Amino acid sequence: MALTHTPASEELFKSGLLSNTPVQARSNARVTALLDAAAKVIHEKGYEELTTADVAAVAGASIGTVYRYFEDRVKVLEALAVRNVERTDKLFREALEAVSGSSPADAINAIFDTYLTMFRSEPGFRSLRFGDVLDIRPRPLVPRMRTAARTIATAFSARFGFTDSDENILELEKSMVAADALLARAFFNNDLGDPAYIAAARDAASSLARLAA
Repeated sequence: MALTHTPASEELFKSGLLSNTPVQARSNARVTALLDAAAKVIHEKGYEELTTADVAAVAGASIGTVYRYFEDRVKVLEALAVRNVERTDKLFREALEAVSGSSPADAINAIFDTYLTMFRSEPGFRSLRFGDVLDIRPRPLVPRMRTAARTIATAFSARFGFTDSDENILELEKSMVAADALLARAFFNNDLGDPAYIAAARDAASSLARLAA
């Protein structure tokens, strides 16, 4: 079952990826529907095959509606990546708040399980994730995986006394990149994920707990 999406966020509107900023709830819903449609197409065909015509057809909208909000297919991909970052960031925070126990290992397992759920349940996520896999220039100044690492570092600093220095954030990011790559391989042609690669990804993520210990 797909995770339920909230309306497009203010952060997305401020990103410069939309040709027109929605000013009404109905317009906001259209943008959300277009991104949902893009995610569905990516899940079924891969992001390289995504076209604006596909987005319009799946969303039940005109091609003009797509171009009203997105300059081209690349902007659709980038906007969906931004939404994935925001959604994952929110779910990471919720997982950390809800986890039982107080050890870094418990927290890392909760974060990993959240990410694994995104791979299994979120249409298109396993192909696009945060968008760093796309060779689109210019690239963001800060890799989006580092943004996720900073989210975790901030939470671990408050909860476990983790020193959220640039050096430690880099170590967090490296472990996350390794876990992400292994999960991508786990879901290469298996909708449930190859257990061996999922286990390897969890092992890679577990190094985060050692940093926070």
